[in-house]
Formats: sequence, structure tokens, C-alpha cells
Amino acid sequence: MADLLNNTNSNANNYGDDAIVTLSPREHIRLRPGMYIGKLGDGAQADDGIYVLIKEVVDNSVDEFIMGVGRQIDISIADNVVSVRDYGRGIPLKSLAAAVGQMNTGGKYGGDAFKKTVGLNGVGVKAVNMLSEEFTARSVRDGEARTVTFAQGLEQSDTWESGVREKNGTFISFRVDEEVFGQYAYNLEYVEQMIRNYTYLNTGLTFIYNGQRIVSRHGLEDLLKDNMTSEGLYDIIHLKGEDIEIAFTHTNQYGEEYYSFVNGQHTTQGGTHQTALKEHIARTIKEFYNKNQEYADIRNGLVAAIAIDVEEPMFESQTKTKLGSNNMWPAAPQEHKPAGPTVNKYVGDFIKTEVDNYLHKNPLVAEVMLQKIQDSEKERKAIAGVTKLARERAKKANLHNRKLRDCRYHLSDGKGKDQETESCIFITEGDSASGSITKSRDVNTQAVFSLRGKPLNSYGLTKKVVYENEEFNLLQAALNIEDGIETLRYNKVIVATDADVDGMHIRLLIITFFLQFFPDLIKKGHVYILQTPLFRVRNKKKTSYCYTEEERVKAIEELGPNPEITRFKGLGEISPDEFKHFIGKDMRLEQVSLRKTDLVKELLEFYMGKNTMERQNFIINNLVIEEDLAS
Repeated sequence: MADLLNNTNSNANNYGDDAIVTLSPREHIRLRPGMYIGKLGDGAQADDGIYVLIKEVVDNSVDEFIMGVGRQIDISIADNVVSVRDYGRGIPLKSLAAAVGQMNTGGKYGGDAFKKTVGLNGVGVKAVNMLSEEFTARSVRDGEARTVTFAQGLEQSDTWESGVREKNGTFISFRVDEEVFGQYAYNLEYVEQMIRNYTYLNTGLTFIYNGQRIVSRHGLEDLLKDNMTSEGLYDIIHLKGEDIEIAFTHTNQYGEEYYSFVNGQHTTQGGTHQTALKEHIARTIKEFYNKNQEYADIRNGLVAAIAIDVEEPMFESQTKTKLGSNNMWPAAPQEHKPAGPTVNKYVGDFIKTEVDNYLHKNPLVAEVMLQKIQDSEKERKAIAGVTKLARERAKKANLHNRKLRDCRYHLSDGKGKDQETESCIFITEGDSASGSITKSRDVNTQAVFSLRGKPLNSYGLTKKVVYENEEFNLLQAALNIEDGIETLRYNKVIVATDADVDGMHIRLLIITFFLQFFPDLIKKGHVYILQTPLFRVRNKKKTSYCYTEEERVKAIEELGPNPEITRFKGLGEISPDEFKHFIGKDMRLEQVSLRKTDLVKELLEFYMGKNTMERQNFIINNLVIEEDLAS
């Protein structure tokens, strides 16, 4: 396989029979891992491959719980070794080696052993095995145990034991192969959030994660409570039915926010079930009030979650982030079962009945909801004229937007190409910085939007400002998020400013804008800060770029004596030839995250509100005079 990876023969005339190659499943997985786990990554983002591998293992353990066996799963991560132990039935011992090492082998291709599971393709845990430098699988069944070990998918050992005093279940341990992934590091918070998502969908299932007990008693209601950064205007409406569960409330934030799941799988990109939720919840509420309301007004400020169980679900990729199934179970009639209804009808019928009943039984909630819808309608009508003019201006700008240097591929293209997920836009300050990035960027996947000075402080303002302020309106148009982030054109929105006081202020103003009007952009992990070096330390043999004072001191020690030290005061001072190293595959990005504990309203009030005595006193009490110790 090394020959395949390193084959650089560019002679187009050498196309003969010997050019046709048949790969084994193992070779194909290691050569094209993206087909099985999405992208690789280094662990800096929640959807990187190393987390997908954990999911593939945990999915199987959760499937055991769904089948009514095993109420606890133990997960530990230490020294980049991931271990997962469940207390289910245990993989049948004779089939253990094949179940974890042979493609298209599993117990979920039919029959009654598993129903409504997510692991249906016989791929997941095998991919984990073949992409790991060390992999161990152990199964315990009724006092008998078998343990098999692998390295890069090749079996190393196989041992059997009798008379073991362990509970039934399966143990999987693996270390991801750096030969495939390069250097990586687990963000334990990402793993914890993944685990919490499992608990929301499987009430009563307990995870022990690095010694921490994680469990949910109220399902999707707990999910919304743990993720909402604004107070709900009324108590969360939480409804359950056969194979379906929904929870929702309204907040005073702009936009809509959805969480969707299928068979315990977090479908981050939605799918047919999420589309049905959006459609029918708005329609049911409109019919309840029997008023001429716009769906956009009904859904403005809505925070909702849906979970459904589907037999033999179809996803749009192996990573299972978007549901493609049209039916709840097979559309063809079965011996003991009629044809499966469409996902849209099933979800719609449930919402129509249950939400309508709830609103009739809870008139106070209905009153608060109506007031929120009317407030949204009032604001929309107040800015209707401004919105129309702004849209016309944005259309003209799209034809020739001097602020935007666009790229070829976009997230919203919907063609499933790798370049689409790599698409990003750099928001820069001034022409000098944007010039350096523009000259060194990848024109296929990297766009540049240039700000003119400092943007407006949008804290406390209404959405009218988005349309009245030309810069914000053009940025909104460039991102294509006016009607929600489902149409977002770039997977990563990267704020690229100087690492000085003015640059920090601009970062804060941009993030305030997103928090005010498009919080889901941050909550879904699309916003990043570009980290650029503060110093260049070099001698005749080596050049080091330093992002902190500590890195500078270390570089001086390594390169001494008397290396050349250059401080980059701004992005515009970095030449395009150098800049290309900082926005390439190894670019340093810091993701802007938003958690419930962040108290967004209070933080924005303190930092971006009126110049209060509280903030003045804080600045006075925290002034620091820095002394340059390394010069």
C-alpha cells in the first residue's frame, strides 16, 4: 500500500493492465478514510475523525441498551488510548474476530437481534480497527471470554479464557494511528458533549466517563435546558409518543435553533425529520390561533429538539449526520405490518395532535407564545421597507461585491464534495490584511471579506441595524444566513484581525453581532478566531514562528546566539509568501464556543453595554504594566 500512497508516476502513457489495482477493504479504508469517517482532522473540531471513531464504538454499546440489555457504559481516555466497556450481551465469541476485523460482517443485516439501530452497514468498528495502531476487542459471555488484538487492522493475538468472573459485555480499546491522522489530541469537552447527547436520547442509560457519572432523567427537556443560553419564555413543552419525542420553547433570541436525532444518533445536518418538525410545528401553531401569521414569525426565537426511531434508517453518508429516510419503516407491506408511513406524515400527525392538545390545556403558555409571535411580526413589519432596500442593495453587491473575494466551492452547494466542507471565509480588518490573505489563499475553498475600520456595536439594537448598516448587511449576504444557517455558504467563518487592542475590539464587535442576531452560527461551531504569529525568530539555518511570549523565549534559547527577531504588529506586515503557511492545512484556529454557563446576556452587557462605573472600576483595578524580560 505504501507504493500506492507514494506513487508519483505522472506518465499518462503508462496506462496498461498493470495500472488497474484491486485494494483489499483494509487497504481502501487506510487509503481513503474520508469515505468512511468523513474528514480526518487533529481533534480541534467536534466533527473530526477521531471523535467519529469513538462514536462508531459507542453506537454499538448503545444499541445493546436499546435492545434492553446493559444500563451502563464505561468510557475512558488516557494517553490517547480510548476504552469503551459495555454490559450488554457481548459479541458472540466465535464471531468476535470477524465482527471487529472483517468488513461487511455484523448482526444487524436483518432478523430480530437488532431493530432501530444506527450501526447497519457492518463498517464502523472495522474502520476503527484498521485506522488504529493498536486495537483490542474482548467479549465476555457467561464466564467465557475471548480477546483479540490488532495493529493497523492486522490480527496480532487471539486468546480464550474460561471461568472468568466478569459481567457479560464487550470491551473495545484503541489508539488512533498517527501514520494516517498525523498528530492529534482529544478535546475532552467534545467527547463529554457527545456522551450527553447519548444520555438525552436514552433516559436511564448511565455513562461513567473518566470517573464522572453522566445520566439524563428527562431526555430532550434536559438537552434544551443544558444548551439554551437564553431563558425560555415559558416552560419547555416536552411530548413523547411511540418512536417520537419532541421538546421546544421560545426565547427572545433571533433566529431558530434545532437539535435532531435518529435512533440515538445526533444528526447535526438535520434531514427529513427536522424538516418535518419545522414545517408542522409552525403549521399547528398557526392553525391553533387561526390568525394570518407568517411561519417565520412563529418560528423566530424557537428552540426545539426532535428524536425519532426509524427501522433501517438511511443516512446520506457513513458518518450519519443527515437523515435521508422517507419512511418510518419499510414502505412495502410486511407479513405482520402495514406499509410504513412517511417521516413527514408521522411527525406531522404527532405534532398536530399533541401540540394542539397541549395549547388547549395550557392557555397561559398559549398566551405567552402568541405575544412572542406578535412581537416578531411587529418587528418584521417595522423593518419591512428597510429590508427591501437592503436586499436590493445586497443583490447589486453580489454582482460586484468589492468587500468579498469569493471562492469556488461553498458549503451550501450540496454536492457532497470534500471542498464544500473545507470552505471558509476570512473576515479581515482593512485592505492591507485582506491583501496578504487574498494573495496567499486557496481560491477553491477560501474567501475573504474586508471590513472598513471598526464595525458598529450592535449590542441592544434590533435587527433593523442589520439591514441599515451596509457592512453588516453585506456580511449577512455574503454568508447567506438571512433566513437561517441552513443556507450558510462557508463551513468556517474565521475572524482574522491583528493581535493588538484594536484587533481584539473588532473581534468582540463581530462576535457581538453574531451573538445578537445569529447565535446558532456560534452554537453550531462555525465561528473561529485565526491565530497568527506574533514573532519570527530566525538564524541562517532555521526560522521559528512564535504565537506567544513563551514560544519566543524558547525559540531564542534554541536558535541563539543573537537570532534575528521580528515582531509582526499586524497581518498586513506578513508577506503573502509567509502568510500562506498560516492559513494552510496547519492553520491555528480557536473555535468560538457558547455554553449555558457563559451567561451571554450579562457578559455582553458588561463588555458591550453602556460605559458603566462597574466596567470603569474593573479596568482601573486590573491595569498591568508589562516589562519586556526577553529583550
